[in-house]
Amino acid sequence: MSVQSPIDVGKLTTPSPTRQRPEKRGLVVNEILRFAYETFMLNKVRFALTALGMIIGTASLILVVTIGLTGKQYILAQIQAVGANMIYAYYEGGGSIYGTENLSDYLTVADMNAVQQQVPGIKAASPMLEFHDRILIGGGKEKDVKILGVGTGYQSVRNLMILAGRYFDDQDVQSRAKVVLLNNKLADTLYGGQDQAVGQPIKITGLPFTIIGTFKERVETFGQSEVSSDTIAMPYTTSFIFTGSNSVKQLFFSVADAADVPRATEQIKSVLNSRHRPDSVYHVENLTALLDVASKIANALTAVLLLIATVTLIVSGVGIMNIMLATVSARIREIGIRKAIGATNREIRFQFLAEAIFISLSGGIIGIIIGLALPLSVRWFTDFRIPISGLSAIIAIIVSSLVGVLFGTVPAARAANLDPVESLRYE
Repeated sequence: MSVQSPIDVGKLTTPSPTRQRPEKRGLVVNEILRFAYETFMLNKVRFALTALGMIIGTASLILVVTIGLTGKQYILAQIQAVGANMIYAYYEGGGSIYGTENLSDYLTVADMNAVQQQVPGIKAASPMLEFHDRILIGGGKEKDVKILGVGTGYQSVRNLMILAGRYFDDQDVQSRAKVVLLNNKLADTLYGGQDQAVGQPIKITGLPFTIIGTFKERVETFGQSEVSSDTIAMPYTTSFIFTGSNSVKQLFFSVADAADVPRATEQIKSVLNSRHRPDSVYHVENLTALLDVASKIANALTAVLLLIATVTLIVSGVGIMNIMLATVSARIREIGIRKAIGATNREIRFQFLAEAIFISLSGGIIGIIIGLALPLSVRWFTDFRIPISGLSAIIAIIVSSLVGVLFGTVPAARAANLDPVESLRYE
């Protein structure tokens, strides 16, 4: 009487997967998942250490995206703080009559008024002219200062902060009032503070002025703008007294909507060209190009950091594959017994693949929790609003699942392909 081999028994006692009823397949899947969980609980330390790499990698991926978004937000905010949707125009050259400097085709306040009338969306505007003087700072010493003649819209366009006192109003401009504002650093040098400077008299080119306020740029431009540490601002109508003409160095504009900046820039240039000689050259510029460059740099930095996080995930995937291969080697006899009682290659493969995915997903979920908890805790304990990307959490879940599948396939295939007879003989 012949004895059937374990494989024959398996074939006789277990129907093929294609013939299994749906409820039967559901029971098999539930059993495999339960078995994977029990295996994990029996080897918690080993699997936890294996999942640690996935935890670090997934948390790094989310934190990298968060850092990239935060850096991008900060850089763009700094650039935008230089001027709220600012557009500036200046005369470069050309258009002179007989090469005479005094007859050059400079910009004027009338040009600014024409732009405001003809270009829709202009929220604020200001001319700017510049000259220099030396003022006494005490002890008989003198200091070089830059004096800017500006309008009431200059504060809004350049996003200036008034630290003490007040800014110019329309009456100051119309009456050519002899009032000025000091840059905060100059106020500290001359009077020892912001409040102390307000109301003090100051002489410019021998004429007495009254300090009505102090100001500073919202972000530090380190001398890369027209505002320096030794700047005095006065109404542009008053500054015409010193320059002797109605020409200005620059015209500043701001629009209500950032999306209108490119359109308004072209329209402003068109208006200025239409009002001046054909060979006069005017530049009309905005911060859009600078914002684009900053955005690209931030995106490139984020991409580099993401590559580093991806390497961490790959290393953790290799760790999962190694531990699963070791698990297969340690459970060869168990695999042989399961095959002998009817488990198919597909069920064995799915069992070990489920264990790999379980490790990967467990580490991924914990990593996501850590990655989201850190920026949320910063929000909770400080006023700084760190941007959090929900998309990064979704990507992290997908990536951790893929890592489990990709690096769990080889060990699962090796387990499924073991010969049951040899497996039962394995010691």
